[in-house]
Amino acid sequence: MNIGTASELSRLPAKTIRYYEEIGLVEPTRSGNGYRDFSETDVQRLTFLQRARNLGFSIDECRDLLSLYEDRNRASADVKALTRAKIREVERKIEELRSLKRVLATLSDACHGDNRPECPIIDDLAGETGPRDTSGKDGKS
Repeated sequence: MNIGTASELSRLPAKTIRYYEEIGLVEPTRSGNGYRDFSETDVQRLTFLQRARNLGFSIDECRDLLSLYEDRNRASADVKALTRAKIREVERKIEELRSLKRVLATLSDACHGDNRPECPIIDDLAGETGPRDTSGKDGKS
């Protein structure tokens, strides 16, 4: 089948499929005229990759998962270990986002949000702790 059909079946853009081919995640055969010819197995791999990427697995993790997917003698413990590592990574990211939210909320709460130029958010982003000096002087004598 051509790349358009493989794209529809796997729900991946053709550009992504070409990229996956470029990095060796899928290897369709080529017809005499050079066009890609995707098999059902290729589409299964692409669908697998689409789902794994949607779950947050990196390209390298997908490569490992594909290797396990194709190894009928795999130990499910290996697949579970990869998934548990991804869970720990997601939990770490959630904590980072919660911390980021707390900082942003604190900054937002400190800002008057009116017509005055003073803004604790800008001050914080600029690394300033006190009110901004708008006089153009650096405060040094």
